[in-house]
Order: sequence, then C-alpha cells, then structure tokens
Amino acid sequence: MTYNNPKITVDGLIIENDMIVLIKRGNDPFKGTWALPGGFVEYNETTENAILREIHEETGLICEISSLFGVYSDPNRDPRGHTISIVYELRKIRGTLKGGDDASDARLFPLENLPSLAFDHDTIIQDKRKEMKP
Repeated sequence: MTYNNPKITVDGLIIENDMIVLIKRGNDPFKGTWALPGGFVEYNETTENAILREIHEETGLICEISSLFGVYSDPNRDPRGHTISIVYELRKIRGTLKGGDDASDARLFPLENLPSLAFDHDTIIQDKRKEMKP
C-alpha cells in the first residue's frame, strides 16, 4: 500500500527587542515575499538540526534553539501540497544577518509593523505576539 504523506518543514522565530528576523523568498512559491526563515527537513535529519541548518543558510546567523513554539498543519498552508511545520524559537549566538541560499534578503522587522508574509507565517507571528502580551 502507498501512503500520500505530508512533507515536514521547520520555521524559526528569532525575536530580539520586539524585532523579528524575516527573509525575502528567492524562489516560488511566494518569490519576493517575506517569510520566517526555514525549509524542508532532509531525509535522516532531525527537525532540530534542520532549523539550525536552514537559519544559517538563509540568514548567516548561528543560533541555538530556545524552545519548541508550535506545530502548524493546515493542509492548505503551502500551495505545493500538504506540509506540517514545526516552529522553533531561537536565540542568536553570532553572525551577521544577510540573505543567503534561497533567501534574496534577510532583515529585522518591528513586530508591530510587518510586511505581507508568505504561507501562514502571519498566523504564527500573531500567535507569538499573543503569547508575549502581559
């Protein structure tokens, strides 16, 4: 029997002083749109290693995982097909923020003034903002 399984992705929340790291997508879908850094988990890779790899590839930053934030699994969250994203909160250790790999740019944005975002990343960030409220 063959199963049509969803793909696993990871996304990273790097927030400092009410600013969040976003990348500008260099590829479709949503080419040219801002998004959380992240990507697909490779075969034989843990999700923890995947998020650290993707963050470094797309932003130039070396980070450590602070915590697991959540899992987002809406079957319609990605136009390429059903993906499940495991979202981690990360803390920058070192590095200079710059776009790399399939990210054409990487920048800090104020949480109160975000650009239009790809996928369901606005939902993820809004969930984080709700958690941050006193």
